[in-house]
Amino acid sequence: MNAFLLWVFAIGPVLLAEALLARYEVMAYGARWRAPVTELPRGVPYARGADPDSPPDAYLVYLDGIGKRRVRDSRDGGQLVKALIARAPGLRVLGQVQPYSPLADPLAERPVWAWLRRRIGVLLFLHNVMQIFVAADHRYRPLYNRAIGSQIAVQLRLAGYRPGSGVPVVLLSYSGGAQVATGAVDGLRTQLGAPLLLITLGGFHNGANDLTRAEHLHRLTSASDRIERLGTWIFPQRWRVFHGSGWNRARRAGKITVHRLDPATHVGPRSYISPSARVPDGRSHLDRTADTVTALIRADCGEPAAADGPLP
Repeated sequence: MNAFLLWVFAIGPVLLAEALLARYEVMAYGARWRAPVTELPRGVPYARGADPDSPPDAYLVYLDGIGKRRVRDSRDGGQLVKALIARAPGLRVLGQVQPYSPLADPLAERPVWAWLRRRIGVLLFLHNVMQIFVAADHRYRPLYNRAIGSQIAVQLRLAGYRPGSGVPVVLLSYSGGAQVATGAVDGLRTQLGAPLLLITLGGFHNGANDLTRAEHLHRLTSASDRIERLGTWIFPQRWRVFHGSGWNRARRAGKITVHRLDPATHVGPRSYISPSARVPDGRSHLDRTADTVTALIRADCGEPAAADGPLP
Protein backbone atom coordinates (compact mmCIF):
# COMPACT_ATOMS: atom_id res chain seq x y z
CA MET A 1 0.00 0.00 0.00
CA ASN A 2 2.81 2.38 0.92
CA ALA A 3 4.54 1.64 -2.39
CA PHE A 4 1.29 2.35 -4.24
CA LEU A 5 0.86 5.69 -2.45
CA LEU A 6 4.44 6.63 -3.23
CA TRP A 7 3.83 5.81 -6.89
CA VAL A 8 0.65 7.92 -6.93
CA PHE A 9 2.40 10.91 -5.33
CA ALA A 10 5.29 10.56 -7.76
CA ILE A 11 3.25 10.24 -10.94
CA GLY A 12 0.45 12.64 -9.95
CA PRO A 13 2.43 15.88 -10.49
CA VAL A 14 3.74 14.49 -13.77
CA LEU A 15 0.22 13.80 -15.03
CA LEU A 16 -0.92 17.27 -13.95
CA ALA A 17 2.04 18.88 -15.71
CA GLU A 18 1.35 16.87 -18.85
CA ALA A 19 -2.31 17.87 -18.85
CA LEU A 20 -1.39 21.55 -18.58
CA LEU A 21 1.31 21.33 -21.25
CA ALA A 22 -1.02 19.56 -23.66
CA ARG A 23 -3.58 22.35 -23.34
CA TYR A 24 -0.96 25.07 -23.54
CA GLU A 25 0.04 24.19 -27.09
CA VAL A 26 -3.45 24.36 -28.56
CA MET A 27 -4.09 27.59 -26.64
CA ALA A 28 -0.81 29.05 -27.94
CA TYR A 29 -1.99 28.24 -31.45
CA GLY A 30 -5.39 29.84 -30.89
CA ALA A 31 -3.93 32.98 -29.33
CA ARG A 32 -1.25 33.19 -32.05
CA TRP A 33 1.51 33.35 -29.47
CA ARG A 34 3.60 31.13 -31.73
CA ALA A 35 3.45 30.43 -35.44
CA PRO A 36 3.21 26.79 -36.54
CA VAL A 37 6.39 25.26 -37.97
CA THR A 38 6.21 24.74 -41.74
CA GLU A 39 9.78 24.04 -42.86
CA LEU A 40 11.24 20.54 -42.66
CA PRO A 41 14.79 19.70 -41.55
CA ARG A 42 17.45 19.76 -44.23
CA GLY A 43 17.37 16.66 -46.39
CA VAL A 44 13.79 15.67 -45.54
CA PRO A 45 11.51 15.71 -48.61
CA TYR A 46 7.97 17.08 -48.40
CA ALA A 47 6.71 13.85 -49.97
CA ARG A 48 7.97 10.55 -51.30
CA GLY A 49 6.79 8.30 -54.07
CA ALA A 50 5.38 9.62 -57.34
CA ASP A 51 7.29 12.13 -59.47
CA PRO A 52 6.42 15.63 -58.19
CA ASP A 53 6.48 16.99 -61.75
CA SER A 54 3.40 15.01 -62.83
CA PRO A 55 -0.02 14.69 -61.16
CA PRO A 56 -0.08 11.67 -58.83
CA ASP A 57 -2.97 9.24 -58.53
CA ALA A 58 -3.49 10.44 -54.96
CA TYR A 59 -1.73 12.03 -52.02
CA LEU A 60 -1.49 9.92 -48.88
CA VAL A 61 -0.89 11.50 -45.46
CA TYR A 62 0.24 9.02 -42.83
CA LEU A 63 -0.77 10.02 -39.28
CA ASP A 64 1.07 7.71 -36.93
CA GLY A 65 0.17 6.70 -33.37
CA ILE A 66 1.48 8.06 -30.08
CA GLY A 67 5.04 6.98 -30.84
CA LYS A 68 5.37 9.88 -33.30
CA ARG A 69 7.97 12.24 -31.86
CA ARG A 70 9.84 13.76 -34.78
CA VAL A 71 9.54 14.37 -38.52
CA ARG A 72 11.37 11.22 -39.54
CA ASP A 73 10.21 8.56 -37.10
CA SER A 74 7.32 6.12 -37.12
CA ARG A 75 6.55 3.12 -34.95
CA ASP A 76 7.81 0.66 -37.57
CA GLY A 77 10.81 2.52 -38.91
CA GLY A 78 8.90 3.54 -42.03
CA GLN A 79 8.21 0.00 -43.23
CA LEU A 80 4.49 0.56 -43.87
CA VAL A 81 5.13 3.71 -45.92
CA LYS A 82 7.83 1.93 -47.94
CA ALA A 83 5.49 -1.01 -48.57
CA LEU A 84 2.73 1.30 -49.81
CA ILE A 85 5.06 3.18 -52.17
CA ALA A 86 6.34 -0.13 -53.56
CA ARG A 87 2.79 -1.29 -54.28
CA ALA A 88 1.48 2.04 -55.56
CA PRO A 89 4.28 4.20 -56.97
CA GLY A 90 1.62 6.58 -58.26
CA LEU A 91 1.06 7.83 -54.69
CA ARG A 92 2.70 10.90 -53.17
CA VAL A 93 3.17 10.01 -49.50
CA LEU A 94 3.65 12.47 -46.62
CA GLY A 95 4.79 11.18 -43.24
CA GLN A 96 6.06 14.35 -41.57
CA VAL A 97 2.80 15.72 -40.12
CA GLN A 98 2.91 16.02 -36.33
CA PRO A 99 -0.53 14.74 -35.20
CA TYR A 100 0.12 15.54 -31.54
CA SER A 101 1.40 19.08 -31.97
CA PRO A 102 -0.99 21.87 -33.03
CA LEU A 103 2.13 23.98 -33.64
CA ALA A 104 3.71 21.25 -35.83
CA ASP A 105 6.71 21.25 -33.49
CA PRO A 106 8.36 17.79 -33.30
CA LEU A 107 8.45 16.72 -29.67
CA ALA A 108 11.87 15.07 -29.72
CA GLU A 109 13.48 18.17 -31.25
CA ARG A 110 12.67 20.33 -28.24
CA PRO A 111 15.69 20.65 -25.87
CA VAL A 112 13.78 19.83 -22.66
CA TRP A 113 12.12 16.79 -24.22
CA ALA A 114 15.41 15.59 -25.67
CA TRP A 115 16.81 15.61 -22.13
CA LEU A 116 13.76 13.81 -20.76
CA ARG A 117 13.85 11.21 -23.56
CA ARG A 118 17.29 10.11 -22.42
CA ARG A 119 16.11 9.75 -18.82
CA ILE A 120 12.33 9.16 -18.70
CA GLY A 121 11.35 8.05 -22.21
CA VAL A 122 7.81 7.09 -21.23
CA LEU A 123 6.96 10.79 -20.80
CA LEU A 124 7.15 11.25 -24.56
CA PHE A 125 4.38 8.72 -25.02
CA LEU A 126 2.41 10.16 -22.11
CA HIS A 127 2.56 13.62 -23.69
CA ASN A 128 1.06 12.33 -26.94
CA VAL A 129 -1.62 10.37 -25.09
CA MET A 130 -2.64 13.57 -23.34
CA GLN A 131 -2.78 15.35 -26.71
CA ILE A 132 -5.29 12.76 -27.97
CA PHE A 133 -7.60 13.54 -25.07
CA VAL A 134 -7.18 17.29 -25.60
CA ALA A 135 -8.12 16.77 -29.26
CA ALA A 136 -11.19 14.81 -28.11
CA ASP A 137 -12.23 17.36 -25.44
CA HIS A 138 -15.24 19.36 -26.63
CA ARG A 139 -13.71 22.57 -25.26
CA TYR A 140 -10.54 22.31 -27.36
CA ARG A 141 -11.59 20.02 -30.20
CA PRO A 142 -12.65 22.72 -32.75
CA LEU A 143 -9.38 24.61 -32.29
CA TYR A 144 -7.27 21.44 -32.36
CA ASN A 145 -9.04 20.28 -35.52
CA ARG A 146 -8.40 23.62 -37.20
CA ALA A 147 -4.71 23.55 -36.22
CA ILE A 148 -4.04 20.06 -37.55
CA GLY A 149 -6.20 20.57 -40.63
CA SER A 150 -4.17 23.66 -41.48
CA GLN A 151 -0.90 21.83 -40.80
CA ILE A 152 -1.85 19.03 -43.19
CA ALA A 153 -3.05 21.50 -45.84
CA VAL A 154 0.22 23.44 -45.67
CA GLN A 155 2.33 20.29 -45.98
CA LEU A 156 0.23 19.08 -48.92
CA ARG A 157 0.71 22.37 -50.73
CA LEU A 158 4.47 22.23 -50.11
CA ALA A 159 4.42 18.67 -51.48
CA GLY A 160 2.86 19.93 -54.70
CA TYR A 161 -0.88 19.65 -54.10
CA ARG A 162 -2.89 22.16 -56.13
CA PRO A 163 -6.14 23.22 -54.40
CA GLY A 164 -9.16 22.55 -56.56
CA SER A 165 -7.32 19.99 -58.69
CA GLY A 166 -9.63 17.19 -57.60
CA VAL A 167 -6.72 14.85 -56.81
CA PRO A 168 -7.83 12.61 -53.90
CA VAL A 169 -6.21 12.88 -50.49
CA VAL A 170 -6.02 9.75 -48.35
CA LEU A 171 -5.64 10.15 -44.58
CA LEU A 172 -4.18 6.89 -43.30
CA SER A 173 -4.11 6.94 -39.51
CA TYR A 174 -2.82 4.53 -36.90
CA SER A 175 -4.27 4.40 -33.38
CA GLY A 176 -4.68 7.94 -31.96
CA GLY A 177 -3.94 9.39 -35.38
CA ALA A 178 -7.59 8.61 -36.16
CA GLN A 179 -8.73 11.35 -33.75
CA VAL A 180 -6.64 13.82 -35.73
CA ALA A 181 -7.66 12.49 -39.16
CA THR A 182 -11.38 12.66 -38.47
CA GLY A 183 -10.98 16.16 -37.09
CA ALA A 184 -9.08 17.42 -40.14
CA VAL A 185 -11.85 16.66 -42.64
CA ASP A 186 -13.67 20.00 -42.64
CA GLY A 187 -10.48 22.07 -42.75
CA LEU A 188 -9.01 20.13 -45.65
CA ARG A 189 -12.20 20.25 -47.68
CA THR A 190 -12.46 24.00 -47.13
CA GLN A 191 -8.81 24.81 -47.86
CA LEU A 192 -8.07 22.34 -50.66
CA GLY A 193 -11.42 21.19 -52.00
CA ALA A 194 -9.93 17.70 -52.08
CA PRO A 195 -11.92 14.45 -52.12
CA LEU A 196 -11.00 12.82 -48.80
CA LEU A 197 -10.70 9.10 -48.12
CA LEU A 198 -10.03 8.06 -44.52
CA ILE A 199 -8.45 4.73 -43.55
CA THR A 200 -8.07 4.04 -39.83
CA LEU A 201 -5.79 1.27 -38.60
CA GLY A 202 -6.69 0.31 -35.04
CA GLY A 203 -8.28 3.76 -34.80
CA PHE A 204 -8.57 5.27 -31.31
CA HIS A 205 -10.95 8.25 -31.47
CA ASN A 206 -14.02 9.64 -29.76
CA GLY A 207 -16.44 9.56 -32.72
CA ALA A 208 -17.54 13.17 -32.26
CA ASN A 209 -16.04 14.67 -35.41
CA ASP A 210 -18.32 15.30 -38.38
CA LEU A 211 -17.50 13.04 -41.34
CA THR A 212 -20.14 14.44 -43.69
CA ARG A 213 -17.56 15.95 -46.05
CA ALA A 214 -15.43 12.80 -46.28
CA GLU A 215 -16.01 10.46 -49.20
CA HIS A 216 -15.69 7.33 -47.08
CA LEU A 217 -13.98 5.87 -44.03
CA HIS A 218 -12.52 2.36 -44.00
CA ARG A 219 -12.03 0.97 -40.52
CA LEU A 220 -9.29 -1.67 -40.36
CA THR A 221 -9.62 -3.53 -37.10
CA SER A 222 -9.13 -6.85 -35.35
CA ALA A 223 -10.87 -8.75 -32.56
CA SER A 224 -7.48 -8.96 -30.84
CA ASP A 225 -6.97 -5.18 -30.81
CA ARG A 226 -7.78 -4.29 -27.21
CA ILE A 227 -6.71 -0.66 -27.48
CA GLU A 228 -9.05 0.12 -30.36
CA ARG A 229 -11.85 -1.69 -28.54
CA LEU A 230 -11.15 0.41 -25.45
CA GLY A 231 -11.87 3.52 -27.52
CA THR A 232 -15.28 2.18 -28.53
CA TRP A 233 -16.08 1.66 -24.84
CA ILE A 234 -14.84 4.86 -23.19
CA PHE A 235 -16.19 7.37 -25.72
CA PRO A 236 -20.01 7.55 -25.63
CA GLN A 237 -20.15 9.06 -29.14
CA ARG A 238 -19.03 5.67 -30.45
CA TRP A 239 -22.02 3.94 -28.79
CA ARG A 240 -24.94 3.25 -31.10
CA VAL A 241 -27.42 4.86 -28.70
CA PHE A 242 -25.88 8.29 -29.40
CA HIS A 243 -27.56 8.65 -32.78
CA GLY A 244 -26.52 12.26 -33.33
CA SER A 245 -22.75 11.76 -33.02
CA GLY A 246 -20.61 12.30 -36.10
CA TRP A 247 -19.61 8.63 -36.10
CA ASN A 248 -23.15 7.28 -35.96
CA ARG A 249 -24.44 9.70 -38.58
CA ALA A 250 -21.68 8.55 -40.92
CA ARG A 251 -22.41 4.91 -40.12
CA ARG A 252 -26.12 5.31 -40.97
CA ALA A 253 -25.20 7.16 -44.18
CA GLY A 254 -23.15 4.15 -45.31
CA LYS A 255 -19.86 6.06 -45.13
CA ILE A 256 -18.09 3.53 -42.87
CA THR A 257 -16.89 0.09 -43.96
CA VAL A 258 -15.25 -2.36 -41.54
CA HIS A 259 -12.43 -4.66 -42.64
CA ARG A 260 -11.21 -7.41 -40.33
CA LEU A 261 -7.47 -8.03 -39.99
CA ASP A 262 -7.69 -10.78 -37.37
CA PRO A 263 -5.72 -11.89 -35.44
CA ALA A 264 -3.54 -8.77 -35.48
CA THR A 265 -2.95 -6.89 -32.25
CA HIS A 266 -2.54 -3.14 -31.76
CA VAL A 267 1.15 -3.30 -30.91
CA GLY A 268 3.77 -5.96 -30.37
CA PRO A 269 5.08 -8.90 -32.40
CA ARG A 270 1.61 -9.68 -33.82
CA SER A 271 0.62 -6.10 -34.64
CA TYR A 272 -0.94 -4.92 -37.89
CA ILE A 273 2.49 -3.93 -39.18
CA SER A 274 4.55 -6.86 -37.94
CA PRO A 275 6.95 -8.10 -40.65
CA SER A 276 7.32 -11.48 -38.92
CA ALA A 277 3.78 -12.57 -37.88
CA ARG A 278 2.03 -14.52 -40.66
CA VAL A 279 -1.52 -15.03 -41.86
CA PRO A 280 -2.66 -18.40 -43.29
CA ASP A 281 -1.86 -17.42 -46.89
CA GLY A 282 1.78 -16.87 -45.94
CA ARG A 283 1.87 -13.08 -46.02
CA SER A 284 3.23 -11.10 -43.09
CA HIS A 285 0.86 -8.85 -41.17
CA LEU A 286 2.72 -5.90 -42.69
CA ASP A 287 2.19 -7.21 -46.22
CA ARG A 288 -1.49 -7.91 -45.61
CA THR A 289 -2.05 -4.43 -44.21
CA ALA A 290 -0.20 -2.78 -47.10
CA ASP A 291 -2.11 -4.91 -49.62
CA THR A 292 -5.42 -3.98 -48.00
CA VAL A 293 -4.69 -0.25 -47.88
CA THR A 294 -3.51 -0.26 -51.49
CA ALA A 295 -6.59 -2.15 -52.65
CA LEU A 296 -8.90 0.29 -50.86
CA ILE A 297 -7.18 3.27 -52.44
CA ARG A 298 -7.39 1.59 -55.84
CA ALA A 299 -11.10 0.95 -55.40
CA ASP A 300 -11.98 4.44 -54.13
CA CYS A 301 -9.46 6.73 -55.85
CA GLY A 302 -8.73 5.03 -59.14
CA GLU A 303 -6.02 2.64 -60.20
CA PRO A 304 -2.61 3.43 -58.69
CA ALA A 305 0.16 2.19 -60.92
CA ALA A 306 1.32 -1.36 -60.15
CA ALA A 307 -1.11 -1.71 -57.26
CA ASP A 308 -1.76 -5.27 -56.26
CA GLY A 309 -2.97 -7.45 -53.42
CA PRO A 310 -6.45 -8.69 -52.60
CA LEU A 311 -8.59 -7.61 -49.71
CA PRO A 312 -8.46 -10.18 -46.91
